[in-house]
Amino acid sequence: MKSLDINQIKEYLPHRYPLLLVDRVLDWEAGKSITAIKNVTVNEEFFNGHFPHKPVMPGVLMIEAMAQTAALLSFLTMGQKPDENSVVYFVGIDGARFKRPVEPGDQLKMQVEILRTARGIWKYKAQATVDGQVAVEAELMCTMRSASDASQPAGQ
Repeated sequence: MKSLDINQIKEYLPHRYPLLLVDRVLDWEAGKSITAIKNVTVNEEFFNGHFPHKPVMPGVLMIEAMAQTAALLSFLTMGQKPDENSVVYFVGIDGARFKRPVEPGDQLKMQVEILRTARGIWKYKAQATVDGQVAVEAELMCTMRSASDASQPAGQ
């Protein structure tokens, strides 16, 4: 098993608190798949407003956590760490389905596999579970750009 701790993750992802949503990589295989976790705690900023009477992790942040996991897999597959000029953008999200709420105390376990890469677009199948129950699933598409090229349309 190949794993990464939070300090190693921060070498691959530019995100920082409060938007770094991957706490540990449990296992990964270059060009294939990755399994990572996000520990959901009541201290997260978004719980102050979503929702004070019944805290639930926003769906968009669950998708973002899976996307960060996918970005880690891509960088690990390429065998390179991003530099300060690297930017990863969403190109598409297909078939997103939310199956159960994610609450404080839950551990979101994200499993992402590469479906294909073509013309600089990476497509992944992503699923996140809590205690073995599917919380969210989607197909994600991302592209990597340098910050200077970031205003160009994808696939150019």
